[in-house]
Amino acid sequence: MRKFHFLPAALLIGMTACNNAGDKAASTDTTTAAPKDTMAHMMPDSSQMITPLPPVPAGAKVFFKNLKNDQTVKSPFKVEMGIDGLKLDTAGAIVAGTGHHHLLIDAGDSIPAGTVVPKDSTHLHFGKAQSSTDVTLAPGKHVLTLQFADGIHRSYGGQLAATISVTVK
Repeated sequence: MRKFHFLPAALLIGMTACNNAGDKAASTDTTTAAPKDTMAHMMPDSSQMITPLPPVPAGAKVFFKNLKNDQTVKSPFKVEMGIDGLKLDTAGAIVAGTGHHHLLIDAGDSIPAGTVVPKDSTHLHFGKAQSSTDVTLAPGKHVLTLQFADGIHRSYGGQLAATISVTVK
């Protein structure tokens, strides 16, 4: 279990070294990690580390390519996801003008802008830049929301969300 403490310490030291690259007086000693009980006090303010949510270009939108509102489907069914005005890209880096899809199943009509999309059975992530998936749902009426998010899964909000209802036979 102790080996898992090394990775966060190494990452923190690496981030600190990168952040101090322009500071000639900064220490370059990376051989000693701080004790684990003081690590929380050394964490930099997260607002300084995260890039702001990229702006949404005018006219950008997400849409269901193959499904219409109030359509009746047989489970499993294919969901094809579309995007206009932005480029589909993999999760990881924050690159303006890009992002990836998330499918919310019976989980509301959008995630507030800047909020990380949860990952669970009702919030499906497509961080490998997938544009389609097969969905299996129980019979009945379901609400599907297509939510676009940036490289670190932060929602672009209702501006880049589309919601439809489907009835599964």
